[in-house]
Amino acid sequence: MKASSSFKNAVSAVALSAGLAMTGTVAVQLAAMEAAEAATVSRIEVRGNRRVEDETIRNYIDIRPGRSFSNDDVNEAVKRLFATGLFADVSISQSGGALIVTVDEYSIVNQVIFQGNKKIKDANLARAVQLQPRKSFSNQSLQADEETIREAYRRIGRDDATVTGRTQALDDGRVNVIFEVQEGGRTKIAAINFVGNEAFGNGRLRDVISTKQSNFLSFLMRDDIYDDNRLRADEETLRRFYYNRGYADFRVISATADLDEVENAYTVTFTVDEGERYRFGNIGVESTVTGIDTDALNAEIKTRQGNVYSAKNVEDSIIALTENVAGKGYAFAQVTPRGNRNFETREIDVVYSIDEGPRAYIQRIEIRGNQRTRDYVIRREFDLSEGDAFNQVLVQRAKRRLEGLNFFQTVNISTVPGSQPDQVILVVDVVEKSTGEFSIGAGYSTASGDSSSGGFSVEGSVTERNFLGRGQFVRIAAGGGKDSRDYSFSFTEPYFLGRRISAGFDVYRRTRKFDDKYDRDTTGATIRFGLPITEALSSQLAYNFSQEEYTGVGDCVDPYDVDCHLAPAIQDAINDGKWIKSSVSGSLVYNTIDDMKNPHSGLYANLTLEVAGLGGDAKFVKATARGTYYQTLSEELDLVGLFTVGGGHIQALDGDLRVFDHFSSSDRIIRGFDYNGIGPYEPASGGGIDHIGGKTYFNASAEAQFPFPVLPESFGLRGAVFADAATLYGSDIAGAIGTDLQWRASVGAGLIWASPFGPLRVDYAYPILKEDTDDVQNFNFGISTRF
Repeated sequence: MKASSSFKNAVSAVALSAGLAMTGTVAVQLAAMEAAEAATVSRIEVRGNRRVEDETIRNYIDIRPGRSFSNDDVNEAVKRLFATGLFADVSISQSGGALIVTVDEYSIVNQVIFQGNKKIKDANLARAVQLQPRKSFSNQSLQADEETIREAYRRIGRDDATVTGRTQALDDGRVNVIFEVQEGGRTKIAAINFVGNEAFGNGRLRDVISTKQSNFLSFLMRDDIYDDNRLRADEETLRRFYYNRGYADFRVISATADLDEVENAYTVTFTVDEGERYRFGNIGVESTVTGIDTDALNAEIKTRQGNVYSAKNVEDSIIALTENVAGKGYAFAQVTPRGNRNFETREIDVVYSIDEGPRAYIQRIEIRGNQRTRDYVIRREFDLSEGDAFNQVLVQRAKRRLEGLNFFQTVNISTVPGSQPDQVILVVDVVEKSTGEFSIGAGYSTASGDSSSGGFSVEGSVTERNFLGRGQFVRIAAGGGKDSRDYSFSFTEPYFLGRRISAGFDVYRRTRKFDDKYDRDTTGATIRFGLPITEALSSQLAYNFSQEEYTGVGDCVDPYDVDCHLAPAIQDAINDGKWIKSSVSGSLVYNTIDDMKNPHSGLYANLTLEVAGLGGDAKFVKATARGTYYQTLSEELDLVGLFTVGGGHIQALDGDLRVFDHFSSSDRIIRGFDYNGIGPYEPASGGGIDHIGGKTYFNASAEAQFPFPVLPESFGLRGAVFADAATLYGSDIAGAIGTDLQWRASVGAGLIWASPFGPLRVDYAYPILKEDTDDVQNFNFGISTRF
């Protein structure tokens, strides 16, 4: 029998479902095979195709007339045709001397249409789904896209959203794909409960985690959306919180979220085991690596005997030790802490052991999940690159830096084996979040005298922290009130010339009207560079240029008109017209604050020196300093204390200072007094006095902040009580009075609100120590500026 006759009952590939094709499972059923001998055909016929050319299909099956082929060849041909994604069904059979290839083409998507969606725009849904115009349609893709859309709605807190996909047949094998969406109501978080906690109250722990209970402002805050990934992240946040406060045995036993389908609301419950609270016992360093002086490394250790145990201090010590020994040429040295608990004394002895680690190198860094952020923005946060020695400590440091960018919801870094035994691949998985912000705030003050800050004022801004995915910071702001207008634009490149040096500029224009006596228009710009010195200490160098222009208004077109009631020094400054300042400034900033949005511990200090005189009219040296220390006074009550001290001095380099270069008091120096309401003054023409500022000031403030009772923590409202003291003295103005050092003091209470529009604060302060010539302002409401 000839080879061709062995195929006389036909070779048939039974049609495969598209679902099996997608999963890589191909089932080819060959019927009526009498022998395993090869066969030949004289021609190949293609049937059922409408858009795909016959020759294209013949090329895919790779069987040629006149050439022998086997059952395996037919099997592979069917697989290749399914793998194109163009066909819903394929069968191959033999009829006489012809090989018949019958295909059923998938329809082609003409349009993808979304109906009923309001909360998520069409463009955002279109980017998420698989089905796209001019691509093949399949029911499996339709079902997958339905789930993708449902997941998108779950991420914005609409768990009961329903999605139904269907097709609308058109001519030429085309279809419109239509997704009908019923968005449903917002799924709320009715309650967040904690079980097993004794050291910290429920309110304190709710403040720690990112998931919040629903309240009447949740539609703006968007922090009451249940997400399983967020819940897992909150578990880790709780662990860090407890580990950094002495609870080394803390465990999250379970974290559950129960949905009440009737109320469409979750109840989240964390069950925890706090364990005992520990302090550090004996601390030491040991090394098996020849050449390392362990005694010299003690200065790098951040943990101290007797202090409350803190995992962060241990991590900081590991990083400091690793960098120190690596800098001395031990690239593969590995620092491992060993803890020994003493259950009786509740102390943990820690020994930092330095050993020679495995010699592994980074083959490559693979980044996944960043749809908007450029790869290099993520890569530059690593102190490691391809080919470097692998160091787990530096990898974790990069992870913290990436989290600190505030570009991502989650950051996970893992390793997989490389192509060689001594190589590893770093895999960085990120989930991006929105980095654009729009904020609007309002303020009110009862200012009087020569201040333009009285009455209502508003401020709005648009900020993008990750401009075009390049990690750049852009901010546009505008605001003003009855007698003021402010406009500003800021830009910052955090990695100038590819180095960890920030560079940016600010441009601004400010106009002020002072009690219908005179106007001041200020236009200026700043070019600045920032350089980190350590993780906590950074420096900034800037060049500043501004031009002030003064004009009289109303009855004060002539600034010497007696009806203006202005002090002579102010009249002289207005008469000078334009005033140009060109200066350079340098700053040092020390920051160990635990959370800049809701600080509970740490120090923030700023020291600035400015020298004016590089051209322009102003010629002076000015130094200012301010430091704020936060300390949690009661973890149970979430009571936070802060103490602020500050001071400044300005000295003319040539002649005397003009009146507007002196320091003026404000609510950042002392509350309870009007802007520029204390210190040296001059009699005004026509009666009264005008405060003219001073050359030197010192101030101090003590404050206690606490959760506002009754309201839920998720509302973000806290109360405060405070006491301020300040002095402003000295003057280069010949006719100045009250230039001696005289202290003022005030006490008061305030409300602080972490609102959807930015941090707002309202204070009422009452002066308890003042001079008769001081201007009092008890009530102030505006945007909070902590640092």
